Amino acid sequence: MSNNLKRKASNVLDGDDYKKPRPNASITSYFAVKTPPCSAPASAANSFNSHCMKTPAAFVSSSFNKDKWVASLSEERRNLLELEIETLHESWLALLKDELVTEEFLNLKRFLNREIANGRKVFPPREDIYSWSRYTPFHNVKVVIVGQDPYHNFNQAHGLAFSVRPPTMTPPSLRNIYVCLTNDYPDFVTPPKNNGLLTPWAERGVLLLNTCLTVRAHEANSHANRGWERFTQRIIDLVAQKRQHGVVFMAWGTPAGKRVMKIDQKRHLVLKAVHPSPLSASRGFFTCGHFRKANEWLVSRYGPQGEIDWSLVPKKPVTVSLAPPQTTVPVDVSTPKQQIAPERADDTDKTTTSEENDETPSFQENKKMPAGKQEAVTTAGNNQPAEAKTAADGEDAENDEHKGDSKASAAVDTAPASAATSEAKSIKIDQSEKENIAHKQELSV
Repeated sequence: MSNNLKRKASNVLDGDDYKKPRPNASITSYFAVKTPPCSAPASAANSFNSHCMKTPAAFVSSSFNKDKWVASLSEERRNLLELEIETLHESWLALLKDELVTEEFLNLKRFLNREIANGRKVFPPREDIYSWSRYTPFHNVKVVIVGQDPYHNFNQAHGLAFSVRPPTMTPPSLRNIYVCLTNDYPDFVTPPKNNGLLTPWAERGVLLLNTCLTVRAHEANSHANRGWERFTQRIIDLVAQKRQHGVVFMAWGTPAGKRVMKIDQKRHLVLKAVHPSPLSASRGFFTCGHFRKANEWLVSRYGPQGEIDWSLVPKKPVTVSLAPPQTTVPVDVSTPKQQIAPERADDTDKTTTSEENDETPSFQENKKMPAGKQEAVTTAGNNQPAEAKTAADGEDAENDEHKGDSKASAAVDTAPASAATSEAKSIKIDQSEKENIAHKQELSV
């Protein structure tokens, strides 16, 4: 075994060291200790485990000495099982260790080595073949969904049945699964077309297991009947045997149905339907109701904590503000942009700017505001005190309101003045005529 793949004993946790795969990373990058995320589904899973587990993580670790088992292997077996030793979650390795050393499985590993040596492209990437075991440790399994072989195109398969990594477009089978889910739960939010990642299900206890764990690129079923069927059947049988309080098995399609034929249906719930492929989904898959039936059965066995949260799109938190904070608009008293009351041309020689013209209408409305509020906005409109400015603005407004009345009264006042002037002229003319007559009389005498 190469030294760069050896795991130190200090890096091994008691069953809960999640090792999430990342694109284009080496195998050794997955062995750093990671803390499982704290979430509602995780809390529910813990309650579920404490209620029904017969093989918790502590039990598996205490009864299985990995280092001792690895040391017992021959050099050839250690080299052949290098990937399983380093990437298979310990809770599964403890249960599958005897199967791994069978001649059938060792021949499978020899076949895979030849494929790679001959330049064949194999999916999923080597480090992702057992990612199902890291996302769903044995003691977390609530539901088993049985697939067939992995997707055989680039950037699709990553070790979980039916799941693809973004930004790969959602395959047709998975889109049909979303339709089935929507029929069971109308409030289910379908993920975007470029997000078919099912890791949230796996982390909540849904084992997404393909019957074959590898495939040659662009050749469906190319690794069938090479040994994977026996290995994955052993996984299904172990879950059925050791999870004695019961789990749900979903088998879609004839090959998957054969894998669950011998399961005790008094202890477990077995749900069968046609495959979600577009070629068969219309024959009953959309209305099979498996997701709702699974939850109803889990709740009846384990209570609300056993239910699977099938959502894949995080719900946006809703924030309710009962009393929005008051906002205070600061007033710049040093360089005001606008006088509160526009001054008349005969009162001032100030030139009005374009900015002031734009703001004038709103400030004209302020002339009718209560004196207190108006003062807060007009603290330093000019050099006169605020009280005097307010009074002047009030007078200007009053003058504007009575401008029409002033014109009418001016017209009335003009009439008597004209009459008095005419009367005065008439008196002067009469007096002049009298003087002329008297003067003529004097001349005649």
